Amino acid sequence: MTSKRSSKFRDLHAALASEVIDALRANQPDTARQLVQSLHSADIADLLEHVSHRERERLVEVLREGFDPKILTELDDAVAERVIDQLGHIHVAEAVGSMETDDAVDVVEALDPEVQRAVLEPLAPVHRTLIEEGLSYPENSAGRLMQRQVAAVPADWTVGKTIDYLRDADDLPADFFDLFLTDPERRPIGTIPLSRVLRTPRGAALTEIMRSELRIIPADMDQEEVAFLFRQRDLISAPVIDAEGRLLGVVTVDDVVDVIHEEHEEDIMGLAGVGTEDDRFHAIRDTIRSRFVWLTIHLVAAIAASAIISRFAGTIEELVALAILMPIVATMGGTAGIQALTVAVRAIAAKELTATNALRSIRKEILVSSLNGLLFGVLIGGLAWAWFGSPALGGVIALAMVINLLAAGLTGSALPVVLQRAGFDPAVASSALLTSVTDVVGFYVFLALAAVLLL
Repeated sequence: MTSKRSSKFRDLHAALASEVIDALRANQPDTARQLVQSLHSADIADLLEHVSHRERERLVEVLREGFDPKILTELDDAVAERVIDQLGHIHVAEAVGSMETDDAVDVVEALDPEVQRAVLEPLAPVHRTLIEEGLSYPENSAGRLMQRQVAAVPADWTVGKTIDYLRDADDLPADFFDLFLTDPERRPIGTIPLSRVLRTPRGAALTEIMRSELRIIPADMDQEEVAFLFRQRDLISAPVIDAEGRLLGVVTVDDVVDVIHEEHEEDIMGLAGVGTEDDRFHAIRDTIRSRFVWLTIHLVAAIAASAIISRFAGTIEELVALAILMPIVATMGGTAGIQALTVAVRAIAAKELTATNALRSIRKEILVSSLNGLLFGVLIGGLAWAWFGSPALGGVIALAMVINLLAAGLTGSALPVVLQRAGFDPAVASSALLTSVTDVVGFYVFLALAAVLLL
């Protein structure tokens, strides 16, 4: 039922987007504006990302008057920078000035330093200071992620005093879910869900209904750790503190959802060897540069495999069947290695693979790969025997299959753990190394066994 509704929504959205593009091409800006007004800011951002560069410029001009600042927070960084250039720094400064600090930091941090200065200069001093403080924290940290406006009250207040304050205060976030209690030094000591405040008699003390078990986030905590904490504890919001333990801001679940998406995207891109971010909207030159590095690494791996093959050129000349069969060994090894690698990288990202269970996980992958090697070794050995009429050749490729899948399971499961402990991103660095191992081991073992046992 849900999938059918989602499918209908996507079809409707695609049809509406097509109508907008047709209106732009027909030079009918009023029609395009009317069509776009019915879309959510995230849908408008999707539209801006999927149209051509020229159509995007036309659409931005259509939306210029009353441009929704939330659109900027939904755009890919590369597209957002182009939209900001077109809108002009004054217009963007007005948009950033109306955003909550976490969204403003998210937009501004993607800009070049000179553009950042131009956008921040016209802002009110207080808002500019908050954004600059957010930018001062390490990239991908809780300090960059947090919202500076936070619903916090002294712990010695009553429910009634708190409700009166919440009604009258003008410096609270637009939406919040939890109320944080602080001591005289502004250190968070407890939290109360807003619903509990509203359902408690006015005369009750806040300390009587607060939750003292508080999940506190240091400002320099990595955003991946923040996301893990939210997932483990089912949090909606959590306070962020400075080095002295004073309350700085709050991280909310909507921002954590974005972090989870970003980290997932980075892992997928890293495993594919195309960098750590979506490069669909980058300039061709930048995309070539980022992919060239990984292609070079894979080229080195391919040359190493070719060098191994060249050492057995005489063996291959005497037994041409080897040239026909050896890609099977390398391909199966690579596939088994990717399976083990994907499981390991996913477990590391989810904080499920730790020092205490890493060895057990590696042993399991070795056992699984070995048993699969035996099964497929028997299968391909019998096929090679029937194909070329040589039981010895069948035995050689079966043994090579077992050895290569064993090596693939070991490498695929252990390599991410080793790279992580060495300080490297296991998703980014693992795939190229794994390919090198499975190709080199696969070709070498198969050809070496053939040279020794068949010739």
